[in-house]
Formats: sequence, C-alpha cells, structure tokens
Amino acid sequence: MNWKPDTNRYENMVYNRCGKSGLKLPAISLGLWNNFGDDVSHRNKQAICRQAFDQGITHFDLANNYGPPSGSAELAFGRMLKEDFAGYRDELIISSKAGYEMWPGPYGEWGSRKCLIASCDQSLKRMELDYVDIFYAHRFDPETPLEETMMALDHIVRSGRALYIGISSYNTKRTREAMTILAELGTPCLIHQPSYSLLNRWVETDGLLDTLDEMGVGSIVFSPLAQGMLTDKYLQGIPAESRAKTRGSFRAEFLNDQNMANVRALHEIAQRRGQTLAQMAIAWVLRRGRVTSALIGASRPEQVTDCVRALSNLDFSDAELAEIDNYAKEASINIWAKSAELE
Repeated sequence: MNWKPDTNRYENMVYNRCGKSGLKLPAISLGLWNNFGDDVSHRNKQAICRQAFDQGITHFDLANNYGPPSGSAELAFGRMLKEDFAGYRDELIISSKAGYEMWPGPYGEWGSRKCLIASCDQSLKRMELDYVDIFYAHRFDPETPLEETMMALDHIVRSGRALYIGISSYNTKRTREAMTILAELGTPCLIHQPSYSLLNRWVETDGLLDTLDEMGVGSIVFSPLAQGMLTDKYLQGIPAESRAKTRGSFRAEFLNDQNMANVRALHEIAQRRGQTLAQMAIAWVLRRGRVTSALIGASRPEQVTDCVRALSNLDFSDAELAEIDNYAKEASINIWAKSAELE
C-alpha cells in the first residue's frame, strides 16, 4: 500500500456525540450512494475515500443497493478496505442498510426479518467484514409488523453483525413506536437518517428533530445539498454530465424557475458569508447542534475538501437565518416522502 493517511487528519474535523450514546461521529460523513458503482473508475472512488479520511471523515455510509448495479458500492469499498484502509478498521465507522429492492422475489426488499438478516449477511460478505458499526432499516415497511423489523435489528446486534442500529426516513410517529419497541428489547436505536436540506425541511414540520432530541437519539441527514441543487452546478443551467441528465433519482423538473430563483438567492447569501453555496447548506443543517452529522456525496476529491471547509463557519446570526428562511422553501424534492409516510 503506497498511500498513507495524513497524520494530521483529526486536527480540523469536528466530532459530535451521537445522541446519548458513547459514540462520536464526524460532523461530515461520506455517503457512497452515487458515484461508487461500476460506471465510475475505481481510481476515482479510491481518491474520494482517501481524501475523506485525510480530512478526518471516519464515517463511510453504504447500503446493500448502492451502485449501480446494486451491491457494487459495497464491493468497491471492500476492495478499498484491503488496499487502502488495512490496519485502520478501528478508526472507521462503516454503516449499511436494507429495505429497498435488492434481489428478485418476495424477500429482496422491505423490512421482514428474512430480508434484513439475509441482506446484512450479504453486505458483510461483499465488504469482507466481520461486522458493520451501524446497520439501518432503510425505510418503514407498512406491511410488516414494526415489532418484526425491530426484533430483526435487535438480533443483528446481539449476533455480532453490527455494533449499533438505526432507522432511516421514519416519521415522528413511527420513530416513537420503533424506539419504544427497541427500548423494551434492550437494544436502543443509536441514530436516525432522514433527508434534510434548505429545500427539504420536513423534519422540522414533522417534529422529527424535536423527537430525536427528546429521546436522546443522534441524527445524520442525507442529501443536505439536495442532490447537487445546493451547489454551483445548476446556477447556469443543466450540465450534460450532471445527475439531472444521468441519474434516475434526480428529476429535471426540480430545477423549475421558482426553485432556481430561491437557490440563486441562497447563493448570494453564501457569498456574503464568504462560503460556497454547498458550504453554507452544510453549515445550515449543522446549525446550533441539532444534527449530529451531514452526509455528503462526492464525484471528485476536491468536493470533499470544499464541504469540510463548511466547518470553519457554522455560526449564523438571527438576521442571516431570517433572510435564509425567505428562500429556504419546500421545493417538492423529497422523493423519500412515501417511505416516511408523509403523503
């Protein structure tokens, strides 16, 4: 292994306690949802992850279906664990999830005990790990008893497959129900992973952040950059190689006139703060310590560095927050709303 991580990697990263647990997470974590499939060179994936670790990012977030194709992101990360991070496993927080469609037939998705345990085992094999640090139920399953899903997560911890468990995209009602079941089982929920950004504020209106604070559960928010909308990428139109052109999860109609007018106004506020739009968007979700970690994606190593620089200015004046609220409007981009039972 020719690459060695930066010896000063922990000096500038902020680490936040995850709820009432003993675990601390970096304020910025790296998600491997996009840009880590077989359609991206391994060298580029490797460069992104190396840069993240050099910046003090210790948490790498995956799921069984990340790719494309499904499973390829975990295979790629497993290769990096051997080639780049051998000897550093105990410095890493590695998470995976199950719940979205992964294999054919009735057991390849949702929240049954059959699906979750089989999927966890497959993820461990792909990454060649004995355990993951966090394993999530990726979405609420309206047809499986919640007790069954939570008991499966409890078993995954008790069997040594994971150290902690979490849930993703559950609304406040379902979160409270899940927490109650897990408390009775004796395996508390460590963390909740909802979508949240300047353009997608459902966790505020739903009361989820208040619920997590009350129950002592950490939070890691995904898509804080609204799949790239809260960057400089779309200010002048749609680039040919952008996700709006190539990725099914992003819809070109998100870039409508009203949304883009708000994005441009937010960009101007960020410039006055001496930040890029992406940096301000990350700082905003982390404001006042309500969120444990912001989960970013990246297609180039320098994007990771840009995002980490957000940590140099996490403070907002009341006047700035009031001005931001004029443009941080619901943009109808929450494609995960159904799984959170928000519709």
